Amino acid sequence: MAQSGQFDYDLIVIGSGAAGSTAALIATKQKKRVALLEAGTFGGESPNWGDVPTKAMLHAANLYEEARLGNRFGIRSSMLGYNYPSILQWKDKVISRTGAADNRQYYEKNGIATFHGVAHFMSPHEISISRKHLTARNFLIATGSHFATPDIYGIDSITYQTPKTILSLPKVPHSIFIVGSSSEAVEYAQLFAILGSKVYIAERSMRLMPEEDAEVGELIEKHLHSTKDISCLTQTQVASVEKRGLGVRVSYARGNAMRSVQVDEILFANNRVASTDLGLENALVNYTAAGITVNDNLQTSSQHIYAAGGAIDASSPTQVAMLQGRVAAHNMFHKATSQPDSSLIPRITFTNPGIASVGLSENDCIKRDLAINQAVAPLTMIARSNTSDFSNGFVKLITDKKGILLGGTVVAPHAGEIIHEVALAIHAGMSASDLASMQHAFLSWSEAVRVAAGKLAQ
Repeated sequence: MAQSGQFDYDLIVIGSGAAGSTAALIATKQKKRVALLEAGTFGGESPNWGDVPTKAMLHAANLYEEARLGNRFGIRSSMLGYNYPSILQWKDKVISRTGAADNRQYYEKNGIATFHGVAHFMSPHEISISRKHLTARNFLIATGSHFATPDIYGIDSITYQTPKTILSLPKVPHSIFIVGSSSEAVEYAQLFAILGSKVYIAERSMRLMPEEDAEVGELIEKHLHSTKDISCLTQTQVASVEKRGLGVRVSYARGNAMRSVQVDEILFANNRVASTDLGLENALVNYTAAGITVNDNLQTSSQHIYAAGGAIDASSPTQVAMLQGRVAAHNMFHKATSQPDSSLIPRITFTNPGIASVGLSENDCIKRDLAINQAVAPLTMIARSNTSDFSNGFVKLITDKKGILLGGTVVAPHAGEIIHEVALAIHAGMSASDLASMQHAFLSWSEAVRVAAGKLAQ
């Protein structure tokens, strides 16, 4: 192994997704010698098969649904249809336009050495990839997460889908069974329901999206069932799967009864695990089944090795991974370190209505034994719901007993844009009275924020 001052690189980044690419670009701008290692497709999940293609597909589907339901506005749309191969072409065009997908040459043009293959630590400062041995003073592990094979009887007998493969299907399935009700699972449920699939979505908990406040899961379940005819199977455990013809027979337990359904496809959306199989023991890096263990500075048990993104938490969204990549790149090369604070990064689900939350949820406050006040403003309380003929949603705000904002949830069209007002208000230490006193444009969806704040104003 190279001695101090004789390393091949100042930094080797393992993984070119949101965390890894961010850190690599920052370090190379600081004139560091950087190598970027990737086992899959350069650019990682978000531009290749995650955020970007999924949202492109959802945009097309929502346009189709808005037009298809236009009769109530006097728009003739009974003959409207769609061409799925053309929608897939739109998705591919969007992926290409980002410039981030499969973008190995981009990194090389920026002076970053790139290597493709599976990386494996040989020692704390040495790593092997594609029969090459590389050394570095510092490492960032940004390997992200992957989808583990579900522990379900019969799983080896079928072909199943994950979020990485589902948008590669050449046609819309007539029916699909989705296991899990995470943010991305609900997005896929709505996407395929709009395009005509019969959708089943199974969740072990008592409500959909259990990581959000109860009002969210309850409303979304009613909305998906009433407007999309989606079968929402809460308190449900898949027991077995079996290949039947070209489809899959799914057997599941709900309540005290066993049931089964035949579908074309089954999608597992809840079995992400951190990708840690790269010889971490040889690098003296501690990890658990949940991911790599890091301190507040994103430093592992080996001080010169950092980790970020899905490698430390499989559920990390893209925006959190990017933040951690920036912080890790800073901390490696500066004495004054910083810690990533993701508490005010909004969490967004790109359904219609959109779902967005920021800060503390009601469940968070209960766990912390915080005394709070809260208020909910249904969309029916604002005029925009009338002119748009849409009322399935609300704004919920939470304050401490002094009226200072702690958290908020928006379920409404354009929720992902509206939530940033709430995030900024919390960041600035504003009270509900401050937010209520802000003039909001009439007939904007954001008026619901003002109404909710007004209910809490002191």
